[in-house]
Amino acid sequence: MNYQIKASSVSNKDASVHIKQSNIDFGTIPNSAETLPNPAELFLGSVASCILKNVERFSKMMKYTYTKATIEVSATRLENPPRMDHISYALTIYSNDDKLNITLLQKNIEKHGTIFNTVKLSGSITGTIQTVRED
Repeated sequence: MNYQIKASSVSNKDASVHIKQSNIDFGTIPNSAETLPNPAELFLGSVASCILKNVERFSKMMKYTYTKATIEVSATRLENPPRMDHISYALTIYSNDDKLNITLLQKNIEKHGTIFNTVKLSGSITGTIQTVRED
């Protein structure tokens, strides 16, 4: 598989990533620092997207059901050279399904996630998965 995106910016304005039929605006100027994601946050968003996509993917393969999943991803930015370090995630899956094996799910996410494995090659990434039963 090959992937391709486009992005554009205008001088003294913000920028946008163009992917398929979506446009994702991101900040490049100080005025938008509090309202639009920056490149580091988009990067962490890619990690989150990869994990959530695999929650859905493995729900079919592992035959479990869930109503929703949420994730928080964090990282520390180092200065010299500028880079992300120690990425961590906390994944919560809302499910009453006793067939949901979170140990196996985490193993599969961390073994088969394209973005996850790319990130793992450049630094540490760790995480936790918890389930929340719904009444």
